[in-house]
Amino acid sequence: MKKIFTIAGLVLMTAFTNAQIVINEIYGGNESSGSVFKNNYIVLKNIGTTLVSLTGASIQYAPAIGAFTQYHTLPDFTLGPNETYLIQEAAIEGGVENLPTPNFIATTIKNFDGTPNKSVGIKISNTSGKVALAGNIIQVANPDSSNVLDFVGYGANADQFKGDGPAPSPTASTAIRRTLENNSDNRVDFSAEGMGKSGFIQNPFVKDGKVVFDMEIKDVKVYDSYRQVVKKSPTKFALNLDITDLPKGTYIVTGTINNAPISQKIIKD
Repeated sequence: MKKIFTIAGLVLMTAFTNAQIVINEIYGGNESSGSVFKNNYIVLKNIGTTLVSLTGASIQYAPAIGAFTQYHTLPDFTLGPNETYLIQEAAIEGGVENLPTPNFIATTIKNFDGTPNKSVGIKISNTSGKVALAGNIIQVANPDSSNVLDFVGYGANADQFKGDGPAPSPTASTAIRRTLENNSDNRVDFSAEGMGKSGFIQNPFVKDGKVVFDMEIKDVKVYDSYRQVVKKSPTKFALNLDITDLPKGTYIVTGTINNAPISQKIIKD
């Protein structure tokens, strides 16, 4: 976990129009979810090649279905290329592990309807929801809103997302993390770290030319690093997928289990 987070200490400013800061990681949970960590969190990352400064930006949150309901502002900060920014959100009762030292601790949460919000940090669902990084505090309407810097809809029930489908849901022990950096398709760009351990792919390092599942997966597709579909399962449901015809490299495998989207980074060596 510690290698994910880098404290930003730079002061050179660049314009919002050049912003390439994205939502890189989301972890949600509550007292009944068996969460490992003591707090929800969001990690931002500069995936560009220049220094980027955020001034007047906000993190906005919405339930799986419906409008964005709440937000908090962000302090002015600057990130260099590949630097990350850890935002500590609401506490999770029953969590056992502290986060690494956050770059920012969210405290004051505001509701868009003007009603009071007593939460200290945003309470992020561990099943489905929507998170937006916005350039101001204007309520985000959809992924294409003019103030959206990045938008992630996650979980099977999310009614808005970037691209062809939502990102997978976090688990009690793992966040969803961006594995592709083209920032255009939530379903493909994100995977649940450690998904292989929870029964999707038995071994993320593929051997004998096959990706092996321990249950039937629906609508299996394989994407390359350019987000191009390079392989599909010849059947609607699959227990494995032959990828001997693909060159060595890193891929993202997607599918659905019980109508929930799943994705996993694999390496063919």
